[in-house]
Amino acid sequence: QVQLVESGGGLVQPGGSLRLSCAASGSFYVMGWYRQAPGKQRELVARITTGGSTNYADSVKGRFTISRDNAKNTVYLQMNSLKPEDTAVYYCNADAGAADYWGQGTQVTVSS
Repeated sequence: QVQLVESGGGLVQPGGSLRLSCAASGSFYVMGWYRQAPGKQRELVARITTGGSTNYADSVKGRFTISRDNAKNTVYLQMNSLKPEDTAVYYCNADAGAADYWGQGTQVTVSS
């Protein structure tokens, strides 16, 4: 059974930083982070392949950085210059081709 265990969410002031981590129980070619704010659809934040190719949502480009440690099956999301509109539940995703796997979600709240 695939498990994705997230950590690193919390409350931060605008302009602050947080780092999310997601440890997977297996290896996946594509891993990423999505987020869902109250009343909104889940949206892609960033994705990364085992080779290090990345793509980002326009709203986070230049502020967020996704990375991964393939040896540890772990993906990270470094979030800088956080804004109130970044407030959401952040979900780790592992793309296995025929199936998607999701973490339990971690809350990120940006507020003064």
